[in-house]
Amino acid sequence: MNKSNILVIDDEPQIRKLLEITFESQGYQVLLADNARTGLAMAASHKPDIILLDLELPDRHGLEVLSDLKIWFHQAVLILSVIDTEDIIVKALDAGADDYLTKPFRSAELIARVRNAIKRNQVVPGEPIITCNDITIDFVSHRVTKNQEEVKLTATEYKLLSLFMMHVGKVLTQPFLLQAIWGSSGQTEAQYLRVFIGTLRKKIEDDATHPKHIITESGIGYRFM
Repeated sequence: MNKSNILVIDDEPQIRKLLEITFESQGYQVLLADNARTGLAMAASHKPDIILLDLELPDRHGLEVLSDLKIWFHQAVLILSVIDTEDIIVKALDAGADDYLTKPFRSAELIARVRNAIKRNQVVPGEPIITCNDITIDFVSHRVTKNQEEVKLTATEYKLLSLFMMHVGKVLTQPFLLQAIWGSSGQTEAQYLRVFIGTLRKKIEDDATHPKHIITESGIGYRFM
């Protein structure tokens, strides 16, 4: 039986009930909160494996709750909201949300995203070797292989792949990637990011025109699958 705990912070009774039924049927233990204050208290006392957080709460905005959580809560937070505007999605992801899904949602997709987010947070930090399907990166030797064949990457391509593979399944926004690769001057390098994504795809994808690893999240950034 699945032993993972899920905390739902959402003020809509129908959504809370739906999520409770959906995840309990999958073996998860579900905790419910209808406002920010109760949700934060339950997160501290129950230490869930993941939090499903609505943005439009009666007592505080979800982005403020997310900001508070990220100070001390080190497990996954998935935003579940009717808000689908690009700027809010980017703000949530930049603030530390592991994923963002808009309502109405497909239950199977939500279950898959929750499962993957929990798995990502169970990976031991500092793991020297990470394998994702046919790609392996060795952080000690800086060696990358695809189907056990070495792949030669430039320094920037290696940095990008390292970021992606340390955050498998998570959307990495364009501002985050620019800052991580080029530092404080990164926001002026957006055109180069697209170029390096393209060259990296040619080296690690079976078909760079139909990528299966580096997926574009339109207007937001990229997700490594």
